[in-house]
Amino acid sequence: MKKKAVKYLYITVVLFFLVLFVAKFGKQAILKAYIEAGIGNCVKIPILCIVPEEEAIISETDKDYISGLLPYSFPARQLPYVLPKMKVSVPKGFTIIRGAVTKVYYKKRKYNSETPTVYLLYQKPEFFINLFPQLKKLGIKNNYDFVSRTMNARFTSIDGITDTFFVIMKSIFTPDIGDQRNVKIARFHAADKKGFITYNLGITENYFDCDVIGDNDAFYKLYIKDMDQKLDLGKVVAIVSTLKVSGAPAPVSGESK
Repeated sequence: MKKKAVKYLYITVVLFFLVLFVAKFGKQAILKAYIEAGIGNCVKIPILCIVPEEEAIISETDKDYISGLLPYSFPARQLPYVLPKMKVSVPKGFTIIRGAVTKVYYKKRKYNSETPTVYLLYQKPEFFINLFPQLKKLGIKNNYDFVSRTMNARFTSIDGITDTFFVIMKSIFTPDIGDQRNVKIARFHAADKKGFITYNLGITENYFDCDVIGDNDAFYKLYIKDMDQKLDLGKVVAIVSTLKVSGAPAPVSGESK
């Protein structure tokens, strides 16, 4: 009996020190292995290791480009929340589709259209911070903070559960953007909107995934499949700048900017 007690004590002590070792030295490796097994790594999904490194602006040429765009208007709709009236202008030859994020989370989707297409999605102010209220303890107070932290997440910089969470969210946020050989992320400001554009200038087509935050903290996503390679980053920012919304709800707390 005494030998068994000594044996169990020995095993307990060994396990205790193993836990301490993992907590101190192995945490990063374990979390990275978890992400790699469930989602992928930088080789398989390059976007997981890319962060914003440039600023996208509208040039005078791009401002002139806006005058040749075709305007589209979408009426307001009543969902579990108000989907406001929207107007946006896109190039000739593009189909534009307005969808709605109707799940309680933002779900990754693949859009299979083989024609040049613009998909427009909307979510109300403070949606993400209300979905994950525990993030307020990290200083994340609004949709923009959430999106910014997500776009700046990097697989190689994982150092805890929070980093792991945002790398996972980055994989969810990013729809199909091609083979990602040339994928980049740019910050932008356009009129009363700001955000990030994840883009991939491919061999035969271009992809632009625009995560946009309005001045009332409403969230918009413009996902563009440029099958004819008519667009560049400046033209896409110009398209985003034409987005006009009326009837969108204001933030509840008044903290969002």
